[in-house]
Amino acid sequence: MTSKAIPLPQLSGFTERNGNWYAEDIPLADLAKEFGTPLYIYSKKALTEAYQAYDKACVDSQGKRRARVHYAMKANSNLAVIDCFKNLGAGFDLVSGGELARALAIGADPKSLVFAGVGKSATEIATALQASVKCINVESIAELHQINRVATKLNCRAPISLRVNPDVDAQTHPYISTGLKGNKFGIAYHEVLKTYREASQLSQIDVVGIDCHIGSQITTTAPYLDALDKVLDLVAQLKKEGIVIHHLDLGGGLGISYSDETPPDITEFTNTLLNRVAERGFGHLDVVLEPGRSLVGNAGVLLTTIEYLKPGAEKNFCIVDAAMTELMRPALYEAHHGIVPAQKKTAKVLTYDVVGPVCESGDWLGRDRDLAVEEGDLLAILSAGAYGFVMASNYNTRPKPAEIMVDGKNAYVIRAREKTTDLFSSEKVLPK
Repeated sequence: MTSKAIPLPQLSGFTERNGNWYAEDIPLADLAKEFGTPLYIYSKKALTEAYQAYDKACVDSQGKRRARVHYAMKANSNLAVIDCFKNLGAGFDLVSGGELARALAIGADPKSLVFAGVGKSATEIATALQASVKCINVESIAELHQINRVATKLNCRAPISLRVNPDVDAQTHPYISTGLKGNKFGIAYHEVLKTYREASQLSQIDVVGIDCHIGSQITTTAPYLDALDKVLDLVAQLKKEGIVIHHLDLGGGLGISYSDETPPDITEFTNTLLNRVAERGFGHLDVVLEPGRSLVGNAGVLLTTIEYLKPGAEKNFCIVDAAMTELMRPALYEAHHGIVPAQKKTAKVLTYDVVGPVCESGDWLGRDRDLAVEEGDLLAILSAGAYGFVMASNYNTRPKPAEIMVDGKNAYVIRAREKTTDLFSSEKVLPK
């Protein structure tokens, strides 16, 4: 059995040297020996370079800031990761009260926090208002009125923007497309003006912005420009009605290279969007960008050990100690991740399905991969920095792995490996 060779993504923090893979200056094999597997490993260098690629376009030739990056925490919310971005100057895009708590825990400025999400509870809204966040993105008329009620009880003003659903096809996986009229997100384009009028009349609401997010893992610029033009048309109409917009939130969603995808260069992409804003006469607006995956996706790998090699009549299986519990994306989206041996071997090349030990047929990490490996070898699952650990579970009572941050020659434990007893320490049996 042979498979078609698929190219590996372009990485900065992870490199192959004479057949051995490194995280910055540390061999992956050394990290596995010290910290065990499964193991999430992130590169501070890769995080920093990705952020700087955005920030380079956010400042014009005169040194004036024309946009700010608000990292979308849902991609990877480890405290060390978000603290790294805070220190680089980022704000944050939040979608839950838990993410708000994480941002506040690292000392993020509340005025750098945008609270999004389609189903915010009254408690979450109250917490965000009490923290004095920059803005709450509103996704329905019902939510708008809930925010006004909560603000009335708290006797405070609620800064809001409306999330516009522009009915633009992001040309991505249907599970991560958010800007079509059939999606649950945002306010329908034809309802936006009416909703802004309604918002402007509510007693505790301050209209401050407008927001749009059309999906994730988008690899072309055209859908963004289509959505942007539609949103700017709305801003112009709102101005005629006396409703002033102060900031324009363009969302995130720029894709990365998992294999042969060719997303636009981050700096060129950002310049294209910001130049369009200026060309349309809206350069005075405070522009918010909310990248997630494109900041962290290729800054992380999942390291796993081969437990067994199982030949079969139709398939050869490479059974590893990581599973859908550590990396859900393949099972959920049929997503592709590059998989490479962490150390050079002389074993015979065979085609394997790389699978985990979880009792589900959907528990696979890669299909039809040509690998020269033996039992006990290490595999690195690439491009795992986004939507990896954050989607992990304890299914089959599996403890979650440790997370490591590498900075040059140093490796830091940024989350300890769970113990099995941690998983049921809060459970109780019935009294005898």
